[in-house]
Amino acid sequence: MLKRMGIALLASASVIAGAQAVRAQSLAVTPAETLERQGLTVMVDQNQFSPIFFDEKNAGLQIVLHGERIATDGAVRLNRTPEQWDPVPAFISRTRGTEPNQVVVRSTYKDVDLGYRVKVTAEGDGFRIAVDLDKPLPAALAGKAGFNLDFLPTSYFGKTYLMDSAPGLFPRHATGPMRKDGSGDPMPLAAGGKSITLSPEDPLTRVTITSDAGALELYDARNRAQNGWFVVRSLIAAGAKENAVVWHVRPNVVKDWVRAPVVSFNQAGYTPGRSKIALIETDPHGSAPAEAELVRLAADGTRQSVLRSRVTPRGRWMRYNYAAFDFSQVREPGVYAISYGGQLTNPFRIAPDAYDRIWQTSLDTFIAEQMDHVGIREQYRVWSAPSHLDDARQAPPNHVHFDGYKMGPTLDSPFKPGEHIPGLDVGGFQDAGDYDIQTPQNAAVVRDLAWGRELYGLDWDETSVDEAARAVEIRKPDGQQDALQQIRHGALQLLAQYKVFGHAIVGIIDPVQRQYAHLGDAGSQTDNLTYDASLGVTERRGGSSGAQDDRWAFTTDLPANNLAVAGALAAASRALADSDPTMAAEAWDAAKTLWSRQQKGPVKAGDGRDDSGSPWSADGANVGATVEMLITSKGDRVYADRLRALMPVVAKSFEWVGASAIRALPFMDAKYRAALVPLVRKAKAKLDADLAKNPFGVPISEANWAGSHQVVAFGSNMYLMHKAFPEIVGTEYTLNAIDYVLGRHPANNLSLVSTVGTASQLIGYGHNRADYGFIPGGLVPGVLIVKPDFPELKTDWPFLWFENEYTVATTSAYILAANAAIAATRETR
Repeated sequence: MLKRMGIALLASASVIAGAQAVRAQSLAVTPAETLERQGLTVMVDQNQFSPIFFDEKNAGLQIVLHGERIATDGAVRLNRTPEQWDPVPAFISRTRGTEPNQVVVRSTYKDVDLGYRVKVTAEGDGFRIAVDLDKPLPAALAGKAGFNLDFLPTSYFGKTYLMDSAPGLFPRHATGPMRKDGSGDPMPLAAGGKSITLSPEDPLTRVTITSDAGALELYDARNRAQNGWFVVRSLIAAGAKENAVVWHVRPNVVKDWVRAPVVSFNQAGYTPGRSKIALIETDPHGSAPAEAELVRLAADGTRQSVLRSRVTPRGRWMRYNYAAFDFSQVREPGVYAISYGGQLTNPFRIAPDAYDRIWQTSLDTFIAEQMDHVGIREQYRVWSAPSHLDDARQAPPNHVHFDGYKMGPTLDSPFKPGEHIPGLDVGGFQDAGDYDIQTPQNAAVVRDLAWGRELYGLDWDETSVDEAARAVEIRKPDGQQDALQQIRHGALQLLAQYKVFGHAIVGIIDPVQRQYAHLGDAGSQTDNLTYDASLGVTERRGGSSGAQDDRWAFTTDLPANNLAVAGALAAASRALADSDPTMAAEAWDAAKTLWSRQQKGPVKAGDGRDDSGSPWSADGANVGATVEMLITSKGDRVYADRLRALMPVVAKSFEWVGASAIRALPFMDAKYRAALVPLVRKAKAKLDADLAKNPFGVPISEANWAGSHQVVAFGSNMYLMHKAFPEIVGTEYTLNAIDYVLGRHPANNLSLVSTVGTASQLIGYGHNRADYGFIPGGLVPGVLIVKPDFPELKTDWPFLWFENEYTVATTSAYILAANAAIAATRETR
């Protein structure tokens, strides 16, 4: 049915385009309550401000112009250039207005008793924004409250603007002006006009805003923080109520604009024997050519046509149409490209070794760069000096951290609030683009790398690790396998927590926002001296200082975390048995203790940052830990019996724990295997139904964080199912997953693993994001679905963490998926 729908959509594309051309090009409200016309979408609070992270630059009124989201956060704000955790309004409702093509949003700031409505109404070739307050603006908010609309800096760098008739330039680098009162607040780039036009020279990004009530101001919020946007703002006058702000917004829309097709494929290429299907994403307003061509690139630069064939419609998904170009029959090694609609893609390989090292930089560079408590060097480059040697101080009770960590009334710790905790300044991985150690994610890295060695023989040495010297050198082999060294490094932190507290903790994180927002060298985030309250802020004595920059340890004793760590330490003990038998024995003893404590009754999920929904739910973590104990003990009856008792959990949560359950098969009896068969069949049937809803053959997240982790976990888990039950599950799921993360996804065709493949995502939300740089081997979250239907992956703006933040556990999960894909291709040679 989907194919029939796709044929109809593709065949009617030119008819639709013709109908659109004769219709008046004005905005109309859709069933999803956006305002749409060809080339322009106005989203009206389909995406709300986060209750945890506040301003994520994906909320309020947003503008998608010519296929790019150029503006966001259209809302009443209490700051001229708000930073991430500055106050944000709470969304109440969105309704159709009384005027034609009008949407009305109600929002409130409860803390200051400010409620308001924003009415967005189609008007001529643009739209009108009108702000009505529930009651007159109190004098205390005059000069603070205003309507803001943020514009994406990279869409306007080097372009000009006109404030009324006065010209200005959008700077590439923030250069002021700033207030001279020591506040650090930016002054406006331009102010006082009733009209502003952004980029009058560029028809694709030109927007004019005219204000009826109050003057306009233009700010460069990057003067306050590197992740700031250009802000157009109108203050609300004291006492104003109805029509407190009225703007007329005129985005320039190129007549009959149609987005160019995106031909997406695996940027690492293909092995000769595997399936090879590119996906073509097209604008439904345009015509979609019925044929695509595969060309081979010769040494002299000439192109040889290898295959020309009709594409197969794959239907409509989100706002685009899709079709498939199947060139599986081409097996000859070489360099190829795809020609479609007059465009030629970048090249890719067909070669037996296409995937041989697609995981290498993830292990020896990205995970190495994320190592905590050590210095990291790569040839001439210093990624980090030894970091966080002052870890850690006890976090206070009854505290909710701005990054989501929670501490209840009980510390589960022998230390007093603010007291230094010795012994935590070893091992571990900084979780993401920030610098915290998230315990369950560290446990996941250890387990993933142990699985990688056991399942796929993860044998690679490009990095030197000297734990005693706190020194790491990338591109300097030391004769020891990198995976083993990383397993040991992660286990050092997990064991340190166990030694200090007798249990796993939630994690270790910066105490204040200014420190948390640090960019660059992790070694400079703290002074590496333990805090001494008797010293002044700038005083130093011996190994102590008066600077309160030591990270906080959130020490809640959570069952899910204990079980995750027990499983990771059990896996580490297997991996380290030959190279470090002393540590292996220590890890095994700790794993047994942590696991045993959680088997005395129902296991409850905690209320801290333990990701207790899934897959790190307490019950799910118990299955995973029990399987690791079973494998390490080589089938000990205690763990086998416990796993049998946990079969109701396995059945209920097979989506999350199926991979672990399958790993237990060599140590369980035939009855256990037979019990898994219907679970595998049921999981496959559900997956097939879900995957039929999109053209990519993988689960795609529609949440407020893009889903590459979900995709790579799917890829590796399905390969385990395939190996155990080849009569039920094939290899196509795993290959679809690796195709997705290496380029065959919506929005663009870049590999989501930086530097892997011909063309990859070369900006990332990592420690070096302020340089618009990347960390080789890091996997970004990928394509976000901006509600209701806009797939987005910014390729030039690194500060959207939900699209571009590398995380260490996502990348270790990718290492597993990549090796699973390599194994799958070996079956089809």
